[in-house]
Amino acid sequence: MSSFTISDNDLDQVKDQVVLITGASSGIGLATVRRIINHGGKVYAGDLNSLPEPEAASVSFSKVDVTDWKQQVELFKAAEKQYGKIDHVFANAGIAPTVSLLEDDVDVNGDLLPPDLKTINQQPTKHTVLSLMRSLTGHLHPNLPIRINAIAPSWTDTGILSPAVLAAIDEGSYQSADVPARSITVLMADKTRHGTLVYSERGHFKDLENGEKRYHHLTVKMLGVENEEDLGELRVMRDLARMAAAEKLDSYNALVLVPLPGYDFFQPAHQMAGLRRAASSAATTPQLH
Repeated sequence: MSSFTISDNDLDQVKDQVVLITGASSGIGLATVRRIINHGGKVYAGDLNSLPEPEAASVSFSKVDVTDWKQQVELFKAAEKQYGKIDHVFANAGIAPTVSLLEDDVDVNGDLLPPDLKTINQQPTKHTVLSLMRSLTGHLHPNLPIRINAIAPSWTDTGILSPAVLAAIDEGSYQSADVPARSITVLMADKTRHGTLVYSERGHFKDLENGEKRYHHLTVKMLGVENEEDLGELRVMRDLARMAAAEKLDSYNALVLVPLPGYDFFQPAHQMAGLRRAASSAATTPQLH
């Protein structure tokens, strides 16, 4: 884990770059729209709700439900048509209705109705974001011109938190949405960042994947291994990555099932091969965040 600061100058590299943002009409998504624009970037926004003013008058927008694959495809096509390229994607939307699993609703026969699993499905997908990033990191840059990063914001003042929750947290213990927006923007601006998870907390930023207390370092410590090279899983993953880079192994033939938020089915991760083909023919380098 390594701490770092983010200055305004660190974010200026997004100037003239095109960023597609979902969940862009409020909270962290809207704060990121504003942050990108403040540094000279261009935004194509997507959300179920319209953008507020003044962004509604100046930012390109499409209404989109991210749980609908066709709508997502149309969103990307609209952004590329508008600007001719997409440099970065902030996959931000992820709010779903919550229910209590203790409800005892019954059908006409008095039998218990099946539980609504939306709440259960939503929580694992939050953990899946981190697992997905770690899984894809070795398959993307430098083998493909695609970087992938993630954020882990602490308590943030958005519409997700009710006034009662904010009051319980205490005013000095949560952050504005612009704080995680800065971490998002630096992941786009800094081309060296790949496979990075940034934790933000009231203006303080930490890289949870790198440094002396990073994820792999702690794993090695917990397992009582002397050094990372002695950990078989990591060694094999590195060897596979080197073989894939040397084109001795087509790592995209592996079928890895990845749960998608809002869906009851799984999408094979080997469909990432389509990204490889798209990236090889693209004039710009797409970045996933």
